[in-house]
Amino acid sequence: MTHSPTRRAALRAACWMTLAGVGRLAAAHNQAGAVTPPRGAPDMKLVTQSARRTTMRALLSGRATALQLMFTGCSATCPIQGALFAQVQAALAHTSRLPLQLVSASIDPLGDTPRAMQAWLAKFGAGPVWTGAIPEAARLDPWLDFLNGRAAGPDRHTGQVFFFDEQARLVLRTADFPKPDEVARLLTQLASRVKT
Repeated sequence: MTHSPTRRAALRAACWMTLAGVGRLAAAHNQAGAVTPPRGAPDMKLVTQSARRTTMRALLSGRATALQLMFTGCSATCPIQGALFAQVQAALAHTSRLPLQLVSASIDPLGDTPRAMQAWLAKFGAGPVWTGAIPEAARLDPWLDFLNGRAAGPDRHTGQVFFFDEQARLVLRTADFPKPDEVARLLTQLASRVKT
C-alpha cells in the first residue's frame, strides 16, 4: 500500500503533535528546573553499596551531588540511567579535586541489597565518586514525593537527575534523561561553589 505525499505529511504532522503533547504532559509532571527556595533533604536512614549505614542528609552533605532514582532489578530505564552516570563519571575525570559525587538511589528497598547494588554499579564501572544508596522502606513514598520523582508504570520513577548542594538541599531537577555533558557541567558548577 502506498501513501500519497499529502497523506504522509498529514501523518507526520499528527505524530509531531502527539509527541509535543506527551512532552508537555511529561514536563508538567516532572517539574524540571531550579528549586526555589532550595529544599533540605529528609533525614532518613539508608545503607550504601558497601553496607555502610548512614542518613540521606549525611550522605549528601559537604559536596555537590547529582542523584538518580533506580533499582537493581529494573531492565527498562535503569540501564540507561547507569550508562548516563557512567558517561558523567568519565566527563568528571578531570575534576578529581572538586567536592562532588554521583548517587544512584534505589526505589526498591525491599528487593535491593548492598551486594545487588554493588553488582549494578560494577556493571557501569562506578568509581569512588559514585555511590549506591538504599533508603529505608518506610520513608520511600515521602522521599519520592519530596523529589517529585514518581512516574506511572512498573518502574515508579522518572529518568530525571536531582542536584543537591553541599547543605543537602535540593536545588535543581532536570528533565527526563538529560545529556551526560549537561549533568557533568551542572555538577561541576555546583561543586565549584562549595566552600572547603
